[in-house]
Amino acid sequence: MLEQCLIHNVIEAGCDEAGRGPLAGPVFAAAVILPPDFKNELLNDSKQLTEHQRDQLRPIIEREAIAWAVAQVTAEEIDRINILNAAILAMHRALEQLVPQPEHIIVDGNRFKPYIPANSLIAIPHQTIVKGDGKYMSIAAASVLAKTHRDEYMRRLHEEYPMYGWNRNMGYPTPEHRKAIGKYGISPYHRKTFKFDNK
Repeated sequence: MLEQCLIHNVIEAGCDEAGRGPLAGPVFAAAVILPPDFKNELLNDSKQLTEHQRDQLRPIIEREAIAWAVAQVTAEEIDRINILNAAILAMHRALEQLVPQPEHIIVDGNRFKPYIPANSLIAIPHQTIVKGDGKYMSIAAASVLAKTHRDEYMRRLHEEYPMYGWNRNMGYPTPEHRKAIGKYGISPYHRKTFKFDNK
């Protein structure tokens, strides 16, 4: 069972990202504040869920969350600042959109930079949690939103560049995707700093 929150009696947001590993497309992140009494038996780390289960959960999370937001950092920005910084920036962009702003932030993984809201000089306290998307509800909810919103976006890009199979591989380096890069070269949505060897 997932824990409700790390710190009780504060407004706590969970953050997670999707799309650090692909060769193409943006990295997405979500930030979610859930009500203290939120319960859902299905909710788990998005990687442990089927696509159908994630699609089932997304409208429930979006409807029942106190606040939620999704943000992205483009391939061009990833090339400029690197994927780790881009993933953290995407989380900051998601956090910026939350109303109310959280009093505490929990983040999946082990790397994060202090987030200072626009109207403040002080960073909101945060805690990184390895495999947090399998431990805390708000991080799991953020992982579901980041993944489903990114997949939806990649399906739209697929209509523009169908030769890469992004509706199936979501930009990840599958043999099909690498072969298409070898044949057609890279698109404007590819991350130029990533390795494209099409072996």
